[in-house]
Amino acid sequence: MGIEVAKSNQGLFLTQRQYALDIISDSGLTASKPVDFPMEQNLKLTPSEGSVLSDPSPYQCLVDRLIYLTVTRPDIAYPVNILSQFMQEPRQPHMHAAICLLRYLKTTPGQGLFFPSNSDLSLKAYCDSDLASCPTTRRSTFGYCIFL
Repeated sequence: MGIEVAKSNQGLFLTQRQYALDIISDSGLTASKPVDFPMEQNLKLTPSEGSVLSDPSPYQCLVDRLIYLTVTRPDIAYPVNILSQFMQEPRQPHMHAAICLLRYLKTTPGQGLFFPSNSDLSLKAYCDSDLASCPTTRRSTFGYCIFL
């Protein structure tokens, strides 16, 4: 499944390092300059701005692969969620944002999840919402993150 597991006395580490590197390589971005953030701040992607991609399949395949990468990379869950909203008719700004996300992955391809062996189980949950922030539908958006 592409998930690498490293077990030690300190705990268990899950990563998809090779999978992330394969995505970057297959996209032809191996020599590109890395960026520090997965998505430009205050970027508002819409379904109507920019030119429609002549062939949507590379974008769709890329986003599908990124969705699977979120298994061990919760830091990219938000941008992948945004990009997945435009699978039906992707446009040039959507592809540009996806390439920016790939350039971010270059900075830490081996990042993953660490489960310490000596910690007590505790449950923490966080949520956030934004009133009418979706630029397309003007609906509210929300997100949550749960840690065990």
